[in-house]
Amino acid sequence: MQRLQTDTISDAVPDSALLVAVANGDAAATRVLIARLAPRLLAHASRVLNDRAEAEDVVQETLVRLWKIAPEWRQGEAKVSTWCFRVLVNLCTDRLRARKPAVDIDAIAEPAADLQSVVEKMTYVARRDALSAALNTLPDRQRQAVVLRHLEERSNPDIAEIMDIGVEAVESLVARGKRALGAALRGKRAELGYEDDQ
Repeated sequence: MQRLQTDTISDAVPDSALLVAVANGDAAATRVLIARLAPRLLAHASRVLNDRAEAEDVVQETLVRLWKIAPEWRQGEAKVSTWCFRVLVNLCTDRLRARKPAVDIDAIAEPAADLQSVVEKMTYVARRDALSAALNTLPDRQRQAVVLRHLEERSNPDIAEIMDIGVEAVESLVARGKRALGAALRGKRAELGYEDDQ
C-alpha cells in the first residue's frame, strides 16, 4: 500500500479512510488522525475530570483502543470520532467512580487573557470556578450529557450514540442537569458579576 505523506493528506480524507491506513502501519495517517481527534477528546476529558494529566491518560487510552480495533474497523457502521467519544465518556465515567468526591478545581488551567482587565479576569475565574463546582455536584451521567451538549455543542442524537442511550434519555439528562446547575448557582448572580434582572 502507498504511504500517505502528512502534508498531502487532505481534510477531505475521512477519518475512516485514515483509520484503514493506520491499520496498515501508515505513520502519516496516524499523525493526522491524532491531530484531528486528540484536541477535542482532551478538551472534553479535561472539563469532565478537572485534571489535565488524568485527561491526557484517558485520551491516550482511547486512542490505543482505536489503534487496536483499526484492523477490524467496518466503515459505515459508526463515525470514528463518535466511537472515540463513546470510549472516552466510558473511561471518564470509570475514573470519576473511582475517585473520592472532592475534585481540585484549582488544577483547571486558565486561558491566556493578556487584554483582559484584572476585574474581568477575576470575574471570569469566579464564573468558571462556580460552573466547575456546580458541574461537580451533578451525577456522572448528567455531567457527561451537559458537557457534551452545552460545552462541546454536540447534537442530542450524537450524544445518544456516544453515551449508548436513547435521544429521550439524553434530553432528560440534559434537562435535569440544567435544573440542578440552576439550583446550585441560584443566589450567586451578584457574586458572579451578573446584573440582577428583577
